[in-house]
Amino acid sequence: MNKKIAGLFTSVIGLSILLAGCSLKGEQAVDEVDVPQDTTYVDELEENALDPGAAEAPADGETPAEGEAPAEGEEEQQPEDGAKEGESATAKRQLFLMDANGMVVPMTFELPQTNEVAKETLEYLVKDGPVTDMLPNGFEAVLPAGTTINGIDAQEDGTLIVDFSKEFNEYEAANEKKILESITYTLTQFENVNNVSLRVEGQELAKMPVDGTPIGKSYSRADGINLMDNGITTVDSESVTLYFPAEAVDGTPYEVPVTERMNSNAENGYEEIVNALIDGPAMDSNLSNVFNTGSSLASEPTLKDGVLSLEFNKEVLSNVDEAAITDQLMETLVMSLTELEEVEAVSVTVEGVEEVFNEHGEAYAEPVTREQYVPAEKL
Repeated sequence: MNKKIAGLFTSVIGLSILLAGCSLKGEQAVDEVDVPQDTTYVDELEENALDPGAAEAPADGETPAEGEAPAEGEEEQQPEDGAKEGESATAKRQLFLMDANGMVVPMTFELPQTNEVAKETLEYLVKDGPVTDMLPNGFEAVLPAGTTINGIDAQEDGTLIVDFSKEFNEYEAANEKKILESITYTLTQFENVNNVSLRVEGQELAKMPVDGTPIGKSYSRADGINLMDNGITTVDSESVTLYFPAEAVDGTPYEVPVTERMNSNAENGYEEIVNALIDGPAMDSNLSNVFNTGSSLASEPTLKDGVLSLEFNKEVLSNVDEAAITDQLMETLVMSLTELEEVEAVSVTVEGVEEVFNEHGEAYAEPVTREQYVPAEKL
């Protein structure tokens, strides 16, 4: 008889003898015991216990099975983009949504990282789409429900051609400009995208399909967002986008971009923009002014190597003793001024103050870039 089978048979007989003195219930339990069909024999277990290296190591380049330590000399495999094992990688991206006041505003979300970044980001602008459960109170997506993205084609000049399904045409005329602005600003957040060209089922749109808003060959941030009529005519003027704070239903602050006309013949255009921010938004806009009364520039703004330097008087401080300015004021300045292509960062000082701090007591030792507030990514 095979040595291993004989050993197993002997073990079963020994177990039967041991239980023979038990009660009737115990005897019934012995009767029900079956020999397992898939059995690892004792001799094999003993051999493996004596030889820990008996288990076959993974081949070179092969990832160890879950729960196993990597072979000697190998590093443990880590998921890309900092995601934990079993989790999908994500990235911070802006979605331009519509707030409770009908303004198109940026909100930053953690979105899944895929190979089709532009397409996936646009899908989060569709009503009743994947963004639905993520929306803050009072916010809504802008693209008509059921809209799909048939394809996206990137051009060498920085233009992104987007082809939508026919459902794209099913929106109210009042939302037409909001839809165009949302698409344009959402896609031009990517550093290598400058313009957006639209198609529906392969047909190029020279104008929007419902109310006829002109698109031309393409649309860009130069065309503006949340356009405000401040009484300045288009003669000797240019469009400038300013950011002002607003407050969500739950009290969360966020920034609203507003495009208005400014005098293009001003001696210092940067000073003109800062003064517009100090003056604040239109009274009926539901937007806030972050500057204290009496705030003003103490000297003329200067631009050097992409850094715009601003010096204010002491009225700009939220806390004179701590030389602090509010975080919202800094965000308003940086977001507004870095909309200008030549401005990469903003440096803020205060007349007669050695160093300026944020609300948390941290010094603004370096110029502040746009990336501190919004994600920066290329397609």
